[in-house]
Amino acid sequence: MSQRIDSLDWVKIKMASVESDPQQSESMDVSNLPEAKEMKSIVLTGFGGVGKLKVYKSPQPLPVEGEILIKVKACGLNFADLMVRQGVLDNVPKTPMVMGFECAGVVEMIGENVVGFEVGKSVIAITNYGAWAEYVAVPAKWCFSMPDGMSFEEAAAISFSYITAYTLLFDIANLTCGKSVLVHSAGGGVGTAVAQLCKTVDNVILFGTASKTKHESLQDKFSCLIDRYTSDYVNDVRVASPEGVDIVLDCLSGDDVNKNFSLVKPMGKYILYGAANQITGETRSYFSFAKSWWQVDKMSPLRLYDESKSMCGYNMMNLLFNEGHDSIIRKTMRSVLTLFTEGKIRPIVDSTYAFEEIGEAMQKMHDHKNIGKILLIADLHPRCPVEVTTPTAPDPSATE
Repeated sequence: MSQRIDSLDWVKIKMASVESDPQQSESMDVSNLPEAKEMKSIVLTGFGGVGKLKVYKSPQPLPVEGEILIKVKACGLNFADLMVRQGVLDNVPKTPMVMGFECAGVVEMIGENVVGFEVGKSVIAITNYGAWAEYVAVPAKWCFSMPDGMSFEEAAAISFSYITAYTLLFDIANLTCGKSVLVHSAGGGVGTAVAQLCKTVDNVILFGTASKTKHESLQDKFSCLIDRYTSDYVNDVRVASPEGVDIVLDCLSGDDVNKNFSLVKPMGKYILYGAANQITGETRSYFSFAKSWWQVDKMSPLRLYDESKSMCGYNMMNLLFNEGHDSIIRKTMRSVLTLFTEGKIRPIVDSTYAFEEIGEAMQKMHDHKNIGKILLIADLHPRCPVEVTTPTAPDPSATE
């Protein structure tokens, strides 16, 4: 496979003098940098608060063998992006890096040995970072043709949230008629996807936790809504369902693992798919990180045996990017897109932001104020004009 020096490499070259390794720019081969038109991208310049995110101009990438180049129309924002920004996820690339895991757009160019895609066609893409840019080169195996009637905003909102929700409910939990489900962060991308998917099965009783301000907007999607910030959700679920629930979907972790597991009925399933309790402030908190794990009881298989319960986990990014299970993700995505085509699901978009407004978008997600998906729109102009710069190394002759 040929080597591609893309926009991320270009940003690293430009910023090499401020990196920990000042020789980085010399060690990278820049002779193959293409003469390409400029694009904007959202670059994480270091781990920390929203101030570490910058919109830079850089040359657009070119696809290598097995890739397609996408002109991006819309990008999805996920809670995992907040964790990346703070540096709390495992195997996060070194900064500077272009952020983002999902986008939708139009095929601009096709690399060698790519079949099933045509220039000018609309596609959905899952990326191993790099989605928050005007152009992105993506392995074709992580791309999907957009069905008729789907907008770019819906396409950017569907992959991560609905693949996760579908896998949790149907592949792992085996949701069937009459079962009961508890999901946290009911107003988020996954929470609203879970609500819609549960509607495709008869007589599902769906409990959700969300702040009180969201209850009116969500009440027609859930059987029972609970404000976990002001009340004891374990007690509230027990009042409504003394035996507990059949399926618990936990994106919180920490001491909520033990609370959630206590609500699982015999023959029920607890599934951990996130660790939102690690994020407590704008920057990484080592105390919150440690607390979220030492509060989790060591779960003995004997306890699962005695109580006739199951405990499972799901990490979509590890499954796809680190373990290479593309076929699993592709199969699930086909099922999700079929449900969309049949009119049974439709992603909820909370709000849209320009690239230059990434700080506001992230803050809204951090404050849990969204109902549905927050999106970044590539060609949207910011409400307040912001200068987009080209990263440059400092002048070595300048004095402090």
